[in-house]
Amino acid sequence: MDAHMNPASKAPARAPLVGVRILDLTRLLPGPLATQHLADYGAEVIKVEDTGAGDYARSMGAMGGETSWFYQLVNRNKRSLCLDLKQEAGRELFLRLVESADVVVEGFRPGVMERLGLGYAALAARNPRVVLCSISGYGQTGPYALRAGHDINYLGYAGVLDQIGCAGGAPALSNLQIGDLLGGTMGAVMGILVALFDARRSGHGREVDVSMTDAAFAHMIFPLAEVLAHDGVRPRGEDLLTGGVPCYGVYETADGRHMAVGALEEKFWVLLCTTLGRADLIPGHLATGEEGARVRAELAAIFRGRSQREWVEVFDPVDCCVTPVLRLEESLRDPQLLARGMVVEAKGLCHAGPAVRLGGMPEMPAAPAPARAGADTDAILEALGVDAGERARLRGAGVI
Repeated sequence: MDAHMNPASKAPARAPLVGVRILDLTRLLPGPLATQHLADYGAEVIKVEDTGAGDYARSMGAMGGETSWFYQLVNRNKRSLCLDLKQEAGRELFLRLVESADVVVEGFRPGVMERLGLGYAALAARNPRVVLCSISGYGQTGPYALRAGHDINYLGYAGVLDQIGCAGGAPALSNLQIGDLLGGTMGAVMGILVALFDARRSGHGREVDVSMTDAAFAHMIFPLAEVLAHDGVRPRGEDLLTGGVPCYGVYETADGRHMAVGALEEKFWVLLCTTLGRADLIPGHLATGEEGARVRAELAAIFRGRSQREWVEVFDPVDCCVTPVLRLEESLRDPQLLARGMVVEAKGLCHAGPAVRLGGMPEMPAAPAPARAGADTDAILEALGVDAGERARLRGAGVI
């Protein structure tokens, strides 16, 4: 069968968001990654940047040629247009683009779009079907709306940070930015697609208000269940899924590496204990308190007896949810991720592939992130009907 055919319908493969145009005003991480996800499924994304340096993520962190690795990882499959939105001519060009756009995404502090004359009412006046997605730390309303913040702050307010870390220790930081990515990126993708679906049916767009704090809070399911049951969360590191029971935790190996033990179900725990030759530990499956501490200590001593590689050889053939804790450079070589196409090469850059696999998707080589702010300005404006002479005048005035 042709690789580009949908096996279910025999129809030619197609990307589902082809024909969707997105104007992306965001910078840094949550917004750019959200629009990259949408671009991966066929959306046309125009990265609208200021006429100065543009997205300053280009120079953040280690450089991979002209731009940073970080910037390149969240801006593939996009084109770049420079506009000075503080000038009337720049705003008018933007509004002309809005007329043919489906979505506008912005990540300014609340009120900035209104002050620029580009609030939702102004956009909808030019295109009633357009969706405006606003990503912010605390949302467009509420007493914290205008405050600055970062991932650590959003997680702190949402009750998430309090729950991350070891028992008796301080809250810990993850190098997966939960608020930025779960809240900002995935919240925006969900909100955009829901609003876009409705706009296609109703003919009317709407505002999408994405708060990174809200989205993190909305996913605190097990801690909230504890509050409802006991009027408070368990102390950090003492809940079922945070190290409070022997069957679910991280254990150090002889070489200073770690194994992840997730034998929550009794059948997995029994298999784990019998594989270790320690059937006597089976009753300690969900033990807490002193007994739980004793069983955890026994397991810890056992796992410290062999290297991670040796434990992988032991548990790979045993289906009991015991796996290695890999470093990212090892994950890039992991056979499961490779088999799923999650490691993608694009002109020498290693990317993570699209997060969700869809049937009937064509093979779509990743286009590199635009190295220069405004790299596609002329082409985009020419398609808008702005001729070379007018573009020269606008460029001379600093509008583009």
